[in-house]
Amino acid sequence: MAVYDSFARFYDRLFAPAERRFLGRWRRETLSLIPEGSRLLELGAGTGANFEFYASPEKAISSELACEMLSFAAKKTRGNALIQADAESLPFATGSFDAAFATLVFCSIPRPENAFAELRRVVRPGGRVVLLEHVRPPGLLGMLFDLLNFATVALIDDHFNRRTAETAVASGLRLVENRRKLAGIVNLIVLENPA
Repeated sequence: MAVYDSFARFYDRLFAPAERRFLGRWRRETLSLIPEGSRLLELGAGTGANFEFYASPEKAISSELACEMLSFAAKKTRGNALIQADAESLPFATGSFDAAFATLVFCSIPRPENAFAELRRVVRPGGRVVLLEHVRPPGLLGMLFDLLNFATVALIDDHFNRRTAETAVASGLRLVENRRKLAGIVNLIVLENPA
């Protein structure tokens, strides 16, 4: 996570244009798919870009692995608890949450199948998992992303060609809906933890 610690002080400025044009709207849409009043877990809270969209911040725990990202997120809390945690080894009891979500996180988790196993454990049966992720798009664009992936992994440990919905389903979550955005480059993936 050293790359994200060094990136933390630039993150908000770097993403500000995208936040204004579309990311902020997509973050709001993502959080709108969480049932109201849910005990909520955010994986990879980063600098806290999602906090303003939490419906019940007092029922939310925001986790992040990178210490520097957490220090920026701490300035934006709205009643939500912050905790340093690895998505592949969460420090929560089984069934602790009604729902969980992540935005632009699964591209940087070393073993996403382990993180999905942890989500299956900590989200109660019947609970919801919502992801806003950049993924490998279909067709020729997907092949370009396969090539880009060599550079992005080497430079910022970011996997541009992940098939996140498929990995989630293979890990035992049930796909409810997959909303494709930007020609399939970004997906809003709604999942359920089966009983």
